[in-house]
Amino acid sequence: MEDRQDADQEILDNITSLVSEERELRDRSTRKLGLDDAERARLKAVEIQLDQCWDLLRQRRAKSEFGEDPGEARVRPASEVENYKS
Repeated sequence: MEDRQDADQEILDNITSLVSEERELRDRSTRKLGLDDAERARLKAVEIQLDQCWDLLRQRRAKSEFGEDPGEARVRPASEVENYKS
């Protein structure tokens, strides 16, 4: 069994980094020039990665809460996490 806190912190660090990048891209998108095609594609990729990271963290926490190994949680495909309803 892996060290849960270290793994969760790694996911949270990744989320923090992605949120920073997302904010930077969104800030650029509001300027008069907007985003180019590559930046728009990167923004979409960042949004998907964030959804996957949050989903993975939720899976890990649920497994831990119910006495299961959080290390068994896996990143789900974008097509799956993108279709969740809030």
